[in-house]
Amino acid sequence: MLFSSTCAGCNQPGASLCRRCRFSLASTSPVVTECGVRAALPFDGVARQLVLGLKFGNRRSAARHLAAQLVRRLRLQSIDVVTWAPTSAHRAGIRGFDQAELLARAVARELRVPCRRLLYRTHGPAQTGRSRAERLHGPTFRARSPRSGLRVLLVDDVVTTGATMSAARQALQAAGVADVLCVAAAATPSQRPASRRTVATAGRGSSSTNTPSMPTASAASTLEGTSSRKAVRAASAPNLARAS
Repeated sequence: MLFSSTCAGCNQPGASLCRRCRFSLASTSPVVTECGVRAALPFDGVARQLVLGLKFGNRRSAARHLAAQLVRRLRLQSIDVVTWAPTSAHRAGIRGFDQAELLARAVARELRVPCRRLLYRTHGPAQTGRSRAERLHGPTFRARSPRSGLRVLLVDDVVTTGATMSAARQALQAAGVADVLCVAAAATPSQRPASRRTVATAGRGSSSTNTPSMPTASAASTLEGTSSRKAVRAASAPNLARAS
């Protein structure tokens, strides 16, 4: 009764993203997919809960946290306009919003650049729930041509096969956009991370350091103590394990 919100990562009462979940995100590495899409987080653990909460749980505050991770981790620069790969009209109607649009607008606010709708999805089934073979065919888009010479940032919430982003990028290029940068908040675990870091983690109520889902309270405190201006520095697992 004392808290007006719960954590989008672990569902505990308190802030919209608790300290343990923030440091769980900090222990992961950005992902570069085989199709060239850069993702801020692997689609696993806390990141997965954030994306699913945004898409299916009406946790719109998750878009702000994901956007901050995306901008900070991928070091996006020289962006003129942000757009998104829209979901199907049916899905958007059920949810009451398009999660990719919410994420794109949050990213645009972080970057302090305009966010414009440049893509329109043609009629067809949503990607959610389809097999990998069906996903590879991807949806189709039509695009409107923006002013020439712009660098467009194309944003999506999660990348699985990359078919959606590839189709959206091709539509923008066909409309005359020469420079399209494709990014996502998360990518499925089948995509390999660009680099790996290790941090002492443990499941809720456990002292184990083998579960890559949630850092122990001591590990989180150690990370916070070794950070500068809230930027987490690399830490070795043995040191953090002794701290816990």
